[in-house]
Amino acid sequence: MLDVCLLGTGGMMPLPYRWLTSLMMRYNGKSILIDCGEGTQIAMKEKGWSPKPIDIICFTHYHADHISGLPGMLLTMGNAERTEPLLIIGPKGLTKVVGALRIIAPELPFEIRCLEINETWKRFDFEGFSIEAFRVNHNVVCYGYSLVVERAGKFQLDKVLELGIPKMYWSKLQKGATIVDGNVTYTPDMVLGEPRKGLKVTYCTDTRPTDSIVQNAQGADLLILEGMYGESDKLEKAREYKHMTMYEAAKIAAQVDAPQLWLTHYSPSLTYPEEYMKDVKKIFPRAVAAKDGRSAELNFEED
Repeated sequence: MLDVCLLGTGGMMPLPYRWLTSLMMRYNGKSILIDCGEGTQIAMKEKGWSPKPIDIICFTHYHADHISGLPGMLLTMGNAERTEPLLIIGPKGLTKVVGALRIIAPELPFEIRCLEINETWKRFDFEGFSIEAFRVNHNVVCYGYSLVVERAGKFQLDKVLELGIPKMYWSKLQKGATIVDGNVTYTPDMVLGEPRKGLKVTYCTDTRPTDSIVQNAQGADLLILEGMYGESDKLEKAREYKHMTMYEAAKIAAQVDAPQLWLTHYSPSLTYPEEYMKDVKKIFPRAVAAKDGRSAELNFEED
């Protein structure tokens, strides 16, 4: 099961009813935060989740509405007596940006590791899942992210018995290990069937529509995209400042046939995004004007 919570849905500035951009996901005992705008800690407390077990923080880019909550978040983690290392992933310049923000959080009881992305596409592999970063088109270097949980095929007992594979190796082979026993090599494909459908969440804000979003959103179970503007007269503004309208996000979702689309990162002028959803749904019926705290539990398909 993959838990997903859109903690904050606001762009540019926090509002009394809308925190700034952040998304948190939990899978297999790991917690991943994407962006950390001002108010993220409050949104997290409202959800009932804790910042202490956050293992990875990914940043799309370094505009304040996406990163200004980081110093306070680090201090809260430190005050919670966290000692485990924290991994932070982001565009080039990450080490410098984090170092500057840590001027007000200089002493922490845990190590921070920074991984900077220089490529247009980069995959980071972890135990049980991976994170894929892809370049998008904003007025500063900016990335979207996909969290991907791959799922191996089912254990094939009949096949294993036919091949005479020793039982002591079954578990390791199921987990992806290759085993050499004398002159014989056992590989995972000898005990597993065809790979099964996994889980995927793709998240992207602060960009114009790009082919990279379409390519990387293929197969996503949940697509979360910026819907900065809903007003019909804001298209030119979206183009000028390199953002997306709700309708452009819906077109991308329709193009990749996403099971569901959550819109986020609203302009402060977009007081009631729901007002525009009738026209958005004409483009993509499975679109939702997400609010802070919107959550989902994504589960593997039943065999």
